[in-house]
Amino acid sequence: MSSAEAPRAPGASRRNVVQALLVLGVAAPVLAACSDGGFRPLYGVTPSGAPVQERMAQVEVAPIPGRVGQRIRNEVIFQNTGGGDPLPPTHRLEVAIKENVISTLVRPDGTAAGEVYTIEASFRIIKISDKKVVFQGTSHARASYERSTIASIPTGSTFNYANVRAREDAENRAARVIADDLKTRVATYLSSAA
Repeated sequence: MSSAEAPRAPGASRRNVVQALLVLGVAAPVLAACSDGGFRPLYGVTPSGAPVQERMAQVEVAPIPGRVGQRIRNEVIFQNTGGGDPLPPTHRLEVAIKENVISTLVRPDGTAAGEVYTIEASFRIIKISDKKVVFQGTSHARASYERSTIASIPTGSTFNYANVRAREDAENRAARVIADDLKTRVATYLSSAA
């Protein structure tokens, strides 16, 4: 006898109907709240009626020192404008970053087999018209990479180009994570601000 032919317990179909009605009874108020404007799509329109993407193109991104800071700034500008020209700014995004490298998997000779690049970005959004900070926060990212022990220069130098590239790749990945988080948080603020 297959499972499709297994005998049903008496009242099983009635229980299924009752359970379905209970689920609908619980879900109905939640669904009604959605239609009342309780939830809005993140990239829809702001309370003032302007599209969020247009408002994001009005966010000026202040320069961020360093190579990683420049990567973050370029990513945020591109994500805010979609590659187009920015609009006249209404807000300014200021970001300060702290970078750190943590050695992991330490070998018996004291060299690290792996490292984790960490970055902390403190940010604030300033309304340009009155110079007030309207939103601020902190974003974090980590990216791990392996270190090579094979010398890339035959002179026996400890410089290893593979390690330089691995670190830069980790920095780029962490910068992308920070930029994505900043874009989401700025969009969240702008979608609820009048």
